[in-house]
Amino acid sequence: MTALSLHDVSARYGSRVVASGVDVDLPAGSWLAIIGPNGAGKSSLLKAILGAVEHDGEILLDERPASALSARARARAIAYAPQNPQLPDRLTVTDYVLLGRTPHLAPLARERRADLAVVEQSLHRLDLTGLAGRALHTLSGGERQRAVLARVLAQQAGLLLLDEPTTGLDIGHAQALLELVDRLRAEDGATVVSTLHDLTLSAQYADRVLLLHGGEVVGYGTPEEVLTRETVARHYAAEVEILKTDNGNLVVTPTRAPRG
Repeated sequence: MTALSLHDVSARYGSRVVASGVDVDLPAGSWLAIIGPNGAGKSSLLKAILGAVEHDGEILLDERPASALSARARARAIAYAPQNPQLPDRLTVTDYVLLGRTPHLAPLARERRADLAVVEQSLHRLDLTGLAGRALHTLSGGERQRAVLARVLAQQAGLLLLDEPTTGLDIGHAQALLELVDRLRAEDGATVVSTLHDLTLSAQYADRVLLLHGGEVVGYGTPEEVLTRETVARHYAAEVEILKTDNGNLVVTPTRAPRG
C-alpha cells in the first residue's frame, strides 16, 4: 500500500513558492530523507505534508486526498516532530508525551486508562521510564530528543515527519536516535519522512532520497543514485568522496583538494 503520494506538490507562503514540482510515492514502512543545502525548502515541504503550509498539487495519505480529511483525522494520520520543538520547562516527561494522545481525545475530554497505557509503553520503548517524572528542562539534549520521539510514538500515526531530528546531538546520540527510529519503523510499520543535513546518515538510514536545491527537485532515487560526487559538488559546492564501508554502507566525506 502507498502511505504517502505527492503529485506535483508545491509548498508556498502566500504567492512565494519555496518548493515545487515534487512527485513522490512512498510504500508503507519506507523511509524518505529530504536533503539539500540551507534554504532549499526541506522544512517547508515537510510542513506542506502536515498541512501547516499552503500547497498546490495533490497530497494523498493512504491513497486518500489529505484535503478531504478533518484536522483531527489528519493529526491521527501524521505525527510531526519540529526541528526546534517548544518544550515547556515545568512539564514532566510523562505529561509531555501524553500530548501525543490529544488527537484521539474528544474535546475537553480527559485521558483514559488506554491513553495512559500507550504513554507508558512509549516511555518504555524509548528507555524513558526512569525519567517519567522529571521536568523537561532537567533533561540532556539526547534525553529531550527521545522525549520528543516518545510523544510522536504515542500519537500512533502511520506517517512520521521528523524535521532534523538529530539537531544538537553528537554523532553517538544522533546515531542512537536514528537507530531507535529505524527499529520503531520496523516494529510498527510506520512510514518515515525526515529532513537531514548529514548526508552519510541520510544514505545509511533512508530507502529513498529527495534532493532539493533552490526549491526545485534536482534528484530523487536511492542513496546510491542521488549521492554522487558530482551531484554533491554541484548542489552543495563541496568537495567530497563517496565511499563504501566493508559492510556496504555509503559514506559521504569531505575532502580537501590537493594544494598546488
